[in-house]
Amino acid sequence: MHWTSSRRFLLLPIIAAGALCSLPASLTSATPMENDPKGFEGIPWGAAFSETADFALVEDSPRVKGYELKQGPPPLGSAKVDSMRFLTVDGQFGRVTIRYHGTDTHKQIIDYFQTKYGPLDKTPGQIAGGAVKFFNWRGTETEINLRYEARTDQGIIFFESQTLSPKFNEGASDTVY
Repeated sequence: MHWTSSRRFLLLPIIAAGALCSLPASLTSATPMENDPKGFEGIPWGAAFSETADFALVEDSPRVKGYELKQGPPPLGSAKVDSMRFLTVDGQFGRVTIRYHGTDTHKQIIDYFQTKYGPLDKTPGQIAGGAVKFFNWRGTETEINLRYEARTDQGIIFFESQTLSPKFNEGASDTVY
């Protein structure tokens, strides 16, 4: 084997390892969830959902409907959040989207989630550093994905049914982001 060929052969594993290390945290393994809620705040995944005295319909499409609490979003632990939307797909409860802002709120939410769902994996590469941070807990039925952008000081959290979450994207165009 010629030196140039053997050098390329030796560099391939190094290049592949470098590429894997550069993947965003959202593509790395999730923190195993210690206490899967199997829903959100006592509402089980798959439950029928409708407008009630407590919930107002705020998003209405043929397959996906969104509801918000009429009295506003409750806190997550001690953290005040900006909004909380409960989503159904084909009539089944499958996702909650929560938005918040502020460094202190972010720290409170992370602490609350670690207390309730288990400590984060602090292994290097499991949590993205820099301007955008991703955190993930995965249980048997529930997945929690948190994205926090330090530059804008805003975060978004998705509580999702692992069974129903793919249905939210069914029929969507591949070019929709």
